[in-house]
Formats: sequence, structure tokens, C-alpha cells
Amino acid sequence: MKIARRALFYPYAMCDPRPGPKNKVVGAFVDSDLGGEGFTYRIESGAEGAVHVEQVLEYNEDPGYLKDLFLYKLTLEALNRVKASPLSKREIIRRLGTSAAQFYRLLDPANCKKSASQLISLLYLLDCEVDLVVRMRQTA
Repeated sequence: MKIARRALFYPYAMCDPRPGPKNKVVGAFVDSDLGGEGFTYRIESGAEGAVHVEQVLEYNEDPGYLKDLFLYKLTLEALNRVKASPLSKREIIRRLGTSAAQFYRLLDPANCKKSASQLISLLYLLDCEVDLVVRMRQTA
């Protein structure tokens, strides 16, 4: 798959259904049902599968994608903590020293332009302790 002029690979072993020597891919096309962000393939048995660009980026450990995934996870945690907080949103905004618009952008899971430090500040304000753990990856 070509993404931003880069060729990224995605092995058949990760696909479902899995193509193989006795069940080869007979067709593939960019799928408009996936917003043009993935492709659907057909194997000889007639079964079809789809691969989204996010699967390819994750498999290839794309740094930009991994950063966005990290921000997404922090955002979901912040959203849950805001809902559970006894503080009103207006009080949280006041304590953060920000605008309501910026606060809602911070809680928008689709917004990838925010910084992790903004989310961590929000989580600390909500009495959360945030630790970052860095460890060697487990190899299979």
C-alpha cells in the first residue's frame, strides 16, 4: 500500500480471510466504503476481506500514527475522568486557564493537533496520577 509516497507492506498472514498458496488473491480495489482509506481483496474461494490504512500504519509502526494513537488513548481517559469528576466543566476550564473552545478541542478524540502535555495537565487537575512507562518490547 502506498501512503504519502511511501510503500508500506502488510503481510497476508495478518489478513482475514488469509490468502495462501491454494487460495490466492484474485482481485483488490480501493474501497469507497472505507472512505478510500483502505482496500478490499477477493480470494479464489470467493471470500472477501478488507484492510484499513490504520492497520497498515500500526503494523509498520508509523511514528505519526503511534503518536496519534497515544493522544487518542489519553483523550479517552480524560473524557472518562471529566464525566466522573465532581467539578463542573466551567470550573475545570477556569482551573486550566483556558477557553471553553480550547477545552472542547482538547476532549475531541479526532483532534490530533493537541499536545500530550495539555492532556496530562487536565488529568492532574482531575486528581489523576500519570506515569509513563518505557520498556523493551517483547519479541515473539
